[in-house]
Parts: sequence; C-alpha cells; structure tokens
Amino acid sequence: MCRRLSRWPLRGRRSAQQALRDWAPDVLMVVAYGLILPPPVLAIPRLGCINVHGSVLPRWRGAAPVQRAILAGDTQTGVTIMQMEAGLDTGPILASHTIDLSGDETAAQVLETLAQLGAKLAIETLDGLEAGTVSPTVQSTEGVTYAAKIDKRESHIDWTHSAQFIDRQVRALNPWPIAQTVLAGQQLRIWQASPLGGPTRSAAPGEVLGMMQERLVVQCGQGALALGQLQLAGRRVVSAKEFASGRAIIGMRLG
Repeated sequence: MCRRLSRWPLRGRRSAQQALRDWAPDVLMVVAYGLILPPPVLAIPRLGCINVHGSVLPRWRGAAPVQRAILAGDTQTGVTIMQMEAGLDTGPILASHTIDLSGDETAAQVLETLAQLGAKLAIETLDGLEAGTVSPTVQSTEGVTYAAKIDKRESHIDWTHSAQFIDRQVRALNPWPIAQTVLAGQQLRIWQASPLGGPTRSAAPGEVLGMMQERLVVQCGQGALALGQLQLAGRRVVSAKEFASGRAIIGMRLG
C-alpha cells in the first residue's frame, strides 16, 4: 500500500525525517523532484531511494535534460532509473531505455513520451528490486554533461544565430518559457517554426522576407526560419497566415 507523505503534518527537516523512519519504507522514489536528498534520508529505505530521470545517463545530469538535449541537437534521449546517492544524478543505473529524436519534437512532446515510458520502466524496476533481479551498474565517467536549469533569459531569440539553432531553441523552450522576439516594440512569442533548406536572398538577420506555404519566412544569420504559430503579448496563439493578415509585416525586422 502506498501512503502519501504530502498529507502528513510535517514541520521541519528533522520531523520529516523521523516521519520517514516511522513509516519504514522499503523504497523511496522521486520524479522531477529537483533537490538532492540528504544522506540521512537516503539511508532510510531498505532498498534505497530511486529517481526517474529524463535522459540516458551520464549524459544530461541535472534539472533540464530534455530541453538541453533538444538545444544540443541530440538524435537520442531516454529514461534512466537510478539509485540515488549524495551526488547530482551520479548514482548507479538500475534500468534505462533509449528513444530516437527525429528533430522536430518540442520539449512538451518529448516530456509526455518519457513520462509514459518512465512510468512503465519504474514499475518494472520496483518489481525487480523486490524480486532481487535488478543489479545496479556504475555510471560511466565518460560522456558526462550537465543540464542546467532553463533560465527565462534564454527565451530571447538572437536572429544572428543559424536557422537550425533557432529552430531547436523554439522547440526546446516549448512549453516554457517559449522562445520570443520583438516586433515594433511588442513581445512576440514563437510557438512553432522550422528551418528552410536552400539559399535565401541577402537580408539582415531578423528581417521578414515574405510568406511561404502560409508561414512567415525570417532571415537568420545562416539560412531562414519559417514561422508557423505566433502570439503577441496578451493575445491568443494564431497561425502565421492569420497573424500576417492585415499587417504590413514584410520587410520589417524582428528582434
């Protein structure tokens, strides 16, 4: 039977730890917890504390593994179930599963996929721990990367970057904080975009070149980006076609 500690009237670190000791759990599991459990807590469960982490460790230890994977242009990610220890996502691996990234997923879509995959893998791991069939594997010291927490300042688009980079930025920062730029002094959020192949005409980075297949085309430092869904501050999300309707936007510069 699972009991929810969040319902207990816990006050202070010591009382919380004592409550855990009184509870005498076989195992503790955390998902998207965001903090490192202190050694006294790690020592309480008979089978230890485990964490469901949204990457294939040791790549992307830390707070934002999915977003960092997309920003880096990774072609794979996945889920790791690991035994927790004092370090940040450094513990032995109990199970992992890898998925391919096609290069057009948003962080929201990947997080949903990994949530379902992680839930299934977590249950299998718990069953294995209880049966004694799961053996921890020490993490490799090679290929370690750190996924720093996303800062809202990272949402601002620098149009001197390549179209491929800005595309990754748009996808990685969806659903939060959403990539944004400025149009005529107003905040403009970019919810969906895709890089265009082939050469574009000479223009300044951020210049709106025109419409193509109902998307707004914007010049980047390298290549061009086709914007599909946009949102002015305080307004609803609209298609590029709807956004451009009635606006003399061609030739204007974003940023």
